[in-house]
Amino acid sequence: MVGQSPLDPSESRTTVLLEPFVHQVGGHMSMMKYDEHTVCKPLVSQELSFYESLPLAMRQFTPQYKGIVSVHLKKDSLGNLTLLASPSLQPEGSVSDSSVTLWHKRKWAASTSTTSEHTLVKWSHTQLSKTFKDSCPGKVLLRTELQYCTDSLLEDANGNQAERKSYNPWGLHCHRQHLHRMSSKCNENKLHQFLLLENVVSKYNYPCILDLKMGTRQHGDDASEEKKARHIKKCEQSTSASLGVRICGMQVYQADTGHFLCKDKYYGRKLSGEGFRQTLRQFLCNGNHLRTDLLEPITLRLKALLSVIKKQSSYRFYSSSLLIIYEGQEPKENMAPLDNHLHFPKTNCSPSQGSNHSRVDVRMIDFAHTTFKGSKGNHTTYDGPDHGYIFGLENLIKILQNISEGK
Repeated sequence: MVGQSPLDPSESRTTVLLEPFVHQVGGHMSMMKYDEHTVCKPLVSQELSFYESLPLAMRQFTPQYKGIVSVHLKKDSLGNLTLLASPSLQPEGSVSDSSVTLWHKRKWAASTSTTSEHTLVKWSHTQLSKTFKDSCPGKVLLRTELQYCTDSLLEDANGNQAERKSYNPWGLHCHRQHLHRMSSKCNENKLHQFLLLENVVSKYNYPCILDLKMGTRQHGDDASEEKKARHIKKCEQSTSASLGVRICGMQVYQADTGHFLCKDKYYGRKLSGEGFRQTLRQFLCNGNHLRTDLLEPITLRLKALLSVIKKQSSYRFYSSSLLIIYEGQEPKENMAPLDNHLHFPKTNCSPSQGSNHSRVDVRMIDFAHTTFKGSKGNHTTYDGPDHGYIFGLENLIKILQNISEGK
């Protein structure tokens, strides 16, 4: 798709109506769903530079880069906003169906007027277009249970029960903020450039996702003194300084309730070292038991990534994230009886037995502040590998090994 000229926005046959990406669990920039296997995000030249010169050894640990697409904002007579991308990656006419447009406007259009952060938005599945009624119950659940609300609305008087009944609101939160920013300088003729990237969770029915901010330093070389001080303080007050990693977001499918348990970056910032360990354990708990079958494949993948990072001289992955992903729907051989004599603090999960070949993935994302020798922009050139990132990976592997050993 790189190098193709943008099409006239009026040519609806080749225009893709962008949806918010409902599996975004962290970050502040809105990710959009382009098609089933592709997401897009606003283009940052430094991130583009990274993807265009990506070392071969790192490609298995990053989303596939698919090119650039032009996006424009459209406002209707009611003030609702939609984002349209052109040209289309899909066959001509595949997204021009009026039911798709209607579904999008009902579900995703955000008013330009500012609303309270305590607004609760919920959509019933009776309004779903046939086009989006997937045969997979997990994907239907995602669309029927989606809520946008704040932490205060997620908790009931006894703790987390209400939160367990909600779907991750973070992506919609980012989307609303992004639309409000764009609408303040709304120009329907202006084309914004977006990066097209692989949707790394498209193959999962119930994607469990952990977003980890990696490294002991988060600010880029281009950060102002004020931003630099702010990021340094965040690192010092969180597990970024002590462990080289902190939690930025999480969604875990709970088999006992049929819903996702979600945590955001504000939760992650407050965690102590022990709290980080317990939350990592919670990420591997499906409400019934600890998914011990996942520990070995995740650890092996992290070790493979560690080996690659150690060989990348001059790279600094400031403010980038690492996603750990697994399928929340267990293979049948994992449904073993609970081993009740083993107790894991802060979760009700006992270990499960089963195959260690469960489908897991580990991917690096967000490279807007990544620098390396030869990258575009004015920045410091570093020698050797990113030791802050390596420190975080080594601690992550160690914690997972401790969980595996029952510590």
